Amino acid sequence: MPVSFRLLPDLPPAGPDWDNLLALLATIFSTSEEQQAAELRYQQARGPVQVWLAETEERLVGCKVGYERKPGHYYSWLGGVATAFRGQGIAAELMREQHAWCQQHGYQRIRTQTYNQWRAMLLLNLRMGFDIVGTMQGAYGLVIVLEKELNSDETAEAQSYAIK
Repeated sequence: MPVSFRLLPDLPPAGPDWDNLLALLATIFSTSEEQQAAELRYQQARGPVQVWLAETEERLVGCKVGYERKPGHYYSWLGGVATAFRGQGIAAELMREQHAWCQQHGYQRIRTQTYNQWRAMLLLNLRMGFDIVGTMQGAYGLVIVLEKELNSDETAEAQSYAIK
């Protein structure tokens, strides 16, 4: 099944995209759709939130959500792929799409955070050129803080030697 990718420059309004996004995030993070909606709306009230969607046969199978932390710095906040579609490169392509957009919009750095329990995401971030820049105690354990500097001549593939 071919996967298509698209960008929503802000959170979608009520409707199919919104409902599908909430359902996917709630499944990935084992939370309620209401909790996901509250977190997304809170962040949106602070500024635009961009959403990249991965779809197959009009079914949402993956997403990547982010926003500007401060001028020149982007925060890659939430993301994931439905269990049945993992291991197909969808998360990596969502990340490439997000990073290309960030470069086009003048961002120099991307930051993200993850818990150790999300090891596949941690490893993907490292493969895509992120560096671990710190840790902190989070609500569910140790949070790993990662950053990546965006260079126009740097590609994710060039960084793939880091972890295979």
